[in-house]
Amino acid sequence: MFTELIIRLAGALDAHGIPYMLIGGQAVLVHGEPRMTRDVDVTLGVDIDRLDAVLRAVGAAQLTPLVDPATFVKETNVLPCAGGDSGIRVDLIFSFSPFERQAIDRAVSRRLGSLDVRFISVEDLIIQKLVAGRPRDLDDAANVLLKNPGLNRTHVEQWLGQFEAALGEPFLVRWQSIQ
Repeated sequence: MFTELIIRLAGALDAHGIPYMLIGGQAVLVHGEPRMTRDVDVTLGVDIDRLDAVLRAVGAAQLTPLVDPATFVKETNVLPCAGGDSGIRVDLIFSFSPFERQAIDRAVSRRLGSLDVRFISVEDLIIQKLVAGRPRDLDDAANVLLKNPGLNRTHVEQWLGQFEAALGEPFLVRWQSIQ
């Protein structure tokens, strides 16, 4: 079910010229160990000014918005949807930060069925998980690091340092704690 939904969505986003990357639990499945996940999280490489194109891609992927898109996306930068018959939750996240934009540029392709699907890189996934900081996210980051010891640590430390300086949170301490 998940694979078919992801292939439909990735194909529709590609067809509508919308850059994207899968993040969250689906990315952990690719870069770490299998774990239970109930949804699909996707960062889009567009701002809300491309909402019409995103809605066309949503329709082509046979997804149904769960909210009034114009109002909700303007307030949250997220478009929650459900996947056709499966009912799988899909959150489309409109990007706006330099980190998200470069992470989309660094995304890696993985073959699913007959399509190359874009997933967040190992390094950027760890950064996202450490910034989120929930226990599950820290466990995910540690697991992904364990499975990918050759990752670019400098990239991770540079971004965590920037986030720490901007937000005053101990992101570099979190990074040290999972090594």
